[in-house]
Amino acid sequence: MDGDTLYSIGELARRTGLTVKTIRFYSDRGIVAPTDRSPAGYRLYNINAVARLDLVRTLRELGLDLPTIRKVVDRELSLPEVAKAHAEALAVQIRILRLRHAVLTAVAERGSTPEETELMHRLAQLPEDERRRLIGDFLDAAFGGLDAAPAFAGVMRSMTPELPDNPEAEQVQAWVELAEMSLDPDFRAMVRRMAEDQAAEHAGSDMTGPRRDIAAAVRDQAGPALTAGIDPASPQADAIVAAFTAHYAHVLGRPDDAELRRRLATRLESVNDPRRERYLQLLAVVNGWPAPESLAPVFDWSVQALRVRTQQ
Repeated sequence: MDGDTLYSIGELARRTGLTVKTIRFYSDRGIVAPTDRSPAGYRLYNINAVARLDLVRTLRELGLDLPTIRKVVDRELSLPEVAKAHAEALAVQIRILRLRHAVLTAVAERGSTPEETELMHRLAQLPEDERRRLIGDFLDAAFGGLDAAPAFAGVMRSMTPELPDNPEAEQVQAWVELAEMSLDPDFRAMVRRMAEDQAAEHAGSDMTGPRRDIAAAVRDQAGPALTAGIDPASPQADAIVAAFTAHYAHVLGRPDDAELRRRLATRLESVNDPRRERYLQLLAVVNGWPAPESLAPVFDWSVQALRVRTQQ
């Protein structure tokens, strides 16, 4: 019967696909002990050794160390428990490798200097509490002292990145670039100016209840005109411009005159800063949100329409 048959190391190697040297190594470590020895002193193994070696090979391919494997095959450790612990350790390693891959990819694509590479590496490995602290500092610099207006609490939440526990490489790259932007004094100053402009509009208005941001109002009015191919300098654009300037005049409690339209053009140019749009694009990647629609063409159309109508 097969169960009574004893195999030499060479025969065992042919059955398992392992080398004689490997089986001898496992045998010397006590992982697969011989059942008997031949009259000449050679090791002999029963059929159970085949199954044991198959398990050992599988566990080795999965990355388990030999001391742990020996405890598993000797039933000193539960295989499910060992598998769970090993899977958790692998998850950590995978996350680290993803971070490294993301940083190296970014370095290659951007042609980064050693100093920039060091900064990206540091930002990519920040723990969650430090990421929150970094973004919190940026948002405080941009909106601090202005968050009494209800609108700003929502804006701050909407601008907060939440990197998942197991991010994809593109999410890590986006986080690194977003973090770099949030540390840039010029970018902080730009966001602060936009926030102050919006706060001033709210403070100068006698409107009560929810109010639409002027950028949203312009988007809703000018977007269809842009899609329809209406020239911003044409008479067809007059009613469209009048609609969003009337809204702005209502917000500020001021007449819809040339001065107000020049002020609105300047406001839209500020909102149309490409760095703001880039931040929102990166934020969507980090948070796994749909890519935001670019409003640059709408704002360009609107600014041009306003400037044409306010020329001296």
